Amino acid sequence: MTSLFTPLQDFDPSGVGLDNGNLYGLPCDYDTANMIIFGIPWEATVSYHTGTAQGPRRVLEASPQLDLYDRDNPDGWRQGIFMPPIPEHLYELNQAVRESANRVIQATEEGIAIASQPLLQADLDWVNHGCEHMTGWLYAQATAALDQGKQVGVIGGDHSVPLGFLQALAKRHPNFGILHIDAHADLRQAYQGFRYSHASIMYNLLDLPQISKLVQVGIRDLCHDEVALIQQSDGRIVTHYDDVIKENTYRGLAWMQQCEAIVTELPELVYVSFDVDGLDPKLCPHTGTPVPGGLELEEVFCLLRQVVRSGRQIIGFDLSEVGDGEWDGNVGARAVYKLCCLMHLTKD
Repeated sequence: MTSLFTPLQDFDPSGVGLDNGNLYGLPCDYDTANMIIFGIPWEATVSYHTGTAQGPRRVLEASPQLDLYDRDNPDGWRQGIFMPPIPEHLYELNQAVRESANRVIQATEEGIAIASQPLLQADLDWVNHGCEHMTGWLYAQATAALDQGKQVGVIGGDHSVPLGFLQALAKRHPNFGILHIDAHADLRQAYQGFRYSHASIMYNLLDLPQISKLVQVGIRDLCHDEVALIQQSDGRIVTHYDDVIKENTYRGLAWMQQCEAIVTELPELVYVSFDVDGLDPKLCPHTGTPVPGGLELEEVFCLLRQVVRSGRQIIGFDLSEVGDGEWDGNVGARAVYKLCCLMHLTKD
């Protein structure tokens, strides 16, 4: 079969976006790309709107429409960015376990104790097993890419998706932090019984001792138990609530100053976990759990730039909860490209 890809040196970044099956129409493959982006079509435990399993596809479809000049890193495209085929077997498994998850979700919303119902317990176990399979698959793929010296990013799917990637990073880095942009704290323990719930990703990541700091930005929808966990974390979790950010702005504190303060709380190595519901919902209206309020996209980019300016290194990222909508894909594609360009600037 003839390859659709031509060498990067022959590529015109000002030309028409190529529909060649790769992100941004870039003419590279796994071997020639520095940046590998895994799209994970997974939303097994979502409890409100579905559709985020289509997020990677929507981002891929929208990406050739972007112009590739990035003011932060004009030659960012030259690193080579490649998205392997979206794994169909994971999507099929997601669809299979969703049926069981729906029964568990309905039962918990009706106040039924899952442990008292053997069939529901079997459903719950099946969902947890499916999530473990997805996590293990991404761990293996990310490990292989990192072993080859590549940088890695992930597009979800719901926010449970990046766990395997972070497990792989924890094998390489003894101390790093997470910059978590989200409407939700995601600190629930096994939400609705699902050990790997999208609402439990940060709780699960705290089991990794290598993660020394979790800095959250834009949080505006959380429960009492999550607040208690934050307060009892002895500074390991620092949460910048959306309403406090807004009040600081109303008082005259510039966003740049707030960004500088946020970044000082991070260690030298930083992983960016960006749930698009951290944005104003007008930007990604089909995300799974939209919440009024939130950040503008450029406010997030400003915060990420400050990470780079500070001399910190971005070691990986995920963009999660992109919904099944054309505009959502457009915004998601822009966020991923910015993350790729900024992460490349901090490469060793």
